[in-house]
Amino acid sequence: MTYHGSVLKKSGALLLTGAVVVTTWGGAVPLASAATAAPSSKTRVAAVSAGKAPVTAAAFTEAMEEAATLAGVPFSMDKLSGKTIQRKDAALALQTWLKLESTTESFKDVPDQSSYAGAIGALNAAGLMKGYTDSLFLPNAVLTENDVAILKDRIYNYIKPIVLEEATITELQAAMTQGKLTSKELVQMYLDRIEKFDDQGVSINAVLTLNPDALQIAETLDEERAAQGSRGPLHGIPVLVKDNFDTNDMPTTAGCICLKDSVPSQDAEQVKKLKEAGAIILGKTNLHEFAFGITTSSSLGGQTLNPYALDHYPGGSSGGTGAAIASNFAAAGMGTDTGGSIRIPSSFNSLVGIRPTIGLSSREGIIPLALTQDVGGPMARTVSDAAIMLDATAGYDKDDVATAYAVGKIPSSYTDFLDVNGLKGARIGVAAELIPSTKAEEKAVADVINNAVEELKSLGATAVPISIPNLEEINKYPSLSGYEFKFQLNDYLESLGDEAPYHSLSEIIASGEFDKTQEQSMKARDARETLETTEYKDIVLKRTQITRESLLKVMADNNLDAIVYPTSTQAAGVIGEGQNSGGNNRLSPFSGFPAITVPAGFTTDGLPVGIEFLGRAFDEGTLIKLAYSYEQGTHHRQAPKLTP
Repeated sequence: MTYHGSVLKKSGALLLTGAVVVTTWGGAVPLASAATAAPSSKTRVAAVSAGKAPVTAAAFTEAMEEAATLAGVPFSMDKLSGKTIQRKDAALALQTWLKLESTTESFKDVPDQSSYAGAIGALNAAGLMKGYTDSLFLPNAVLTENDVAILKDRIYNYIKPIVLEEATITELQAAMTQGKLTSKELVQMYLDRIEKFDDQGVSINAVLTLNPDALQIAETLDEERAAQGSRGPLHGIPVLVKDNFDTNDMPTTAGCICLKDSVPSQDAEQVKKLKEAGAIILGKTNLHEFAFGITTSSSLGGQTLNPYALDHYPGGSSGGTGAAIASNFAAAGMGTDTGGSIRIPSSFNSLVGIRPTIGLSSREGIIPLALTQDVGGPMARTVSDAAIMLDATAGYDKDDVATAYAVGKIPSSYTDFLDVNGLKGARIGVAAELIPSTKAEEKAVADVINNAVEELKSLGATAVPISIPNLEEINKYPSLSGYEFKFQLNDYLESLGDEAPYHSLSEIIASGEFDKTQEQSMKARDARETLETTEYKDIVLKRTQITRESLLKVMADNNLDAIVYPTSTQAAGVIGEGQNSGGNNRLSPFSGFPAITVPAGFTTDGLPVGIEFLGRAFDEGTLIKLAYSYEQGTHHRQAPKLTP
């Protein structure tokens, strides 16, 4: 059973944190509470039979010692005596053992001058012992077996040492709140891992630049936490961003040697928002140069490796972020997605990746590939971490007009959608035509996805086979990166002002300072003279219209909450042998609708596979709910063994 808040309702009875009650004809009455009349004999019998009898002080102490042993920490608690133990006495004992500072509380039944008021405040603030209600603590209530079981679990989670690998943002934040860890220490731990696994050893080659001020920034945030408290869930949390997000304290290169010394004067809007939330930009990650492809190789950074199989591609173009977050080089990261560049590397690295609705988050300060399709979004090891990152980066920006569409459509927090039962009653469209299996590489992925569909059903969803209207026609349309790149890159270079190392794509090509394998693609893009063509306008208007209408129709006809399919039709390819991902990733950018990829398992060769959920515009909350429920019901994410 999962406990949230102070009260849980189940089967008509109230299960309370700190005070077990049963429902009687006279209302809810706390069991063994010295603050109320003694329960009837029938009630006492029912409580005992349900395993909710009062516990002795010795049993309470023994349970706390077991929690300490499990956590591997020393145990030292003053000896308690008596047949039973009251909540106020438990609070005092726990405060002393855990060395918690006394804190003010506001319970009506706890006198401010009482010897136990500070202890109750401390335990309540730490989330270890909550009140009967928001205003009542019942300090004289006797602890029951049920209470002690809850306490034991909470104490264990509170005192267990932080393990960096696979630690979530919430766990890291809790560790800093509890004083187990400082942000400065956390930054150093990630820097050590980057040195050990990215620069040496297996040499993943995912990180291009490290922030030289990261430790100082962390120290300042530690001081701010001590003086003012936390800004929120990202306070003091190190993150990595793809090196096409502008940063005013590090070069922004798009992986190209031609921009190796280019330091913009302003942060990208999403970077700015992350900093305002208290996140530390630990460094910049490698990418497929100028985000042109899906194998993540660049003239500045070279080839990034897949931490699950070093001779395989990490996906792209955000492959540096994907490999880095999978390898636990930071708590979470940011990528960009024009055709599949967040979702493909997330799939290949057993990560969660969110491509938001176009307009949910600003593109200002991101080196463009095709603004008609470009978005920036989070890449993380868990859905909850991705939701926290999305909270911080979504919102209106006057310098990106597309974000005006999101006004009034962003919830107070995407973490409110983290519902473990989110798949129960959901209707999920299964796009069978997007699950090919004619080739061996495709069959390996198809097997994982078909199993994932069965898992969705076992978690309470109805899987509805669907056929997406006009799919063949939609797939005939090209990406607009071949049309818009030159003009939008030139605009970006102009925005750098006099400090720009080059002022146009033509100048970059003439310099020869770029990945020569992309020369023909760059020259073809540079040859475009204008976007004022019927061909371009037809793609922008007709492609968008037909994709949106086709997706909305099939979802409406079948009353769907989302559509699922493999993020990539093939797993990570062998370096040097090419990489194919199929065209599934086009549906989201062609429509502008959001999509989230979640780990669905591994091929028999040990390569990660992702399943993608696609939803309606600005319905990220629903996708997060469904993805979280699937994640929590399956736990397919595994850390790469090569970066332990």
